Amino acid sequence: MDASVSVRNNGGAQVERAARGSVMKGAARAGFAARGVIYLLVGVLALQIAFGDGGEQADRQGALGEIAQRPFGAVVLWALGVGLAGMALWRLSEAAFGSAGSEGRTWKKRLPALARSVFYAFVAYSVLALAAGSGDGGGSSDQQSKDVTARALELPAGQWLVGLAGAGVAVAGLWIGFRAVTRSYHDKLRLGTMSRRTRRLVDVTGVGGGAARGLVFAAAGGFAIRAAVDYRPDQAKGFDDTLRSFAHTPAGPGLLAGVAAGLVLFGVFSFFMARWRKV
Repeated sequence: MDASVSVRNNGGAQVERAARGSVMKGAARAGFAARGVIYLLVGVLALQIAFGDGGEQADRQGALGEIAQRPFGAVVLWALGVGLAGMALWRLSEAAFGSAGSEGRTWKKRLPALARSVFYAFVAYSVLALAAGSGDGGGSSDQQSKDVTARALELPAGQWLVGLAGAGVAVAGLWIGFRAVTRSYHDKLRLGTMSRRTRRLVDVTGVGGGAARGLVFAAAGGFAIRAAVDYRPDQAKGFDDTLRSFAHTPAGPGLLAGVAAGLVLFGVFSFFMARWRKV
């Protein structure tokens, strides 16, 4: 009995060491780099919309479509898909074994890691399907939002469900922005290995990029709440429509340009995370 328990314990320890090993760390860094590429392109597309050229969708599908049209686009898509799959596996390992930091093994860290793992697994699948020629990159975020909202509103207490989901997204957006402005990401970075100039660049991209990303999520959540209150699924907006809505505020296209520049900064920040994130 003791021997079998010892074997199981040793096997579990080997699995945990593998989950924290160099291969998994490489997968995490590849995932951050892939995320950076997508946000960088989404930000560029949003800038084009702000300056009057709104032909492409400023969301993940739009970014992937831009890549697919370029020379060696399929190769880049395969690389992005593999990188995002690596991110999904790393997040899954965090959910199973805990993450870096004093609270890494608590459930309040593990459950979000599991949710992120599922999300990145879906995104990776959609990117790889597009690379293989059998998918569309996950479809338009705007149409997805409207379809999901319409189906949810048909459920019992559907308005409440959509409203609560929208409130959750809005609160998450505000939380993302707050954590960016307060630079809480410092705890996740190996700041001691950076030069002073690099730390300044990290803060410029982390604060500006995180605040812009949080604003987009908060606005999208607000639109979902409005769709629930008015019982109109067409009022729900995905990433692209949410970004375009900033151009129709009193601040005009200037606000959209600022948010778009912030998303470009977040893409660059993701590259910094790929290099200096504690994993």
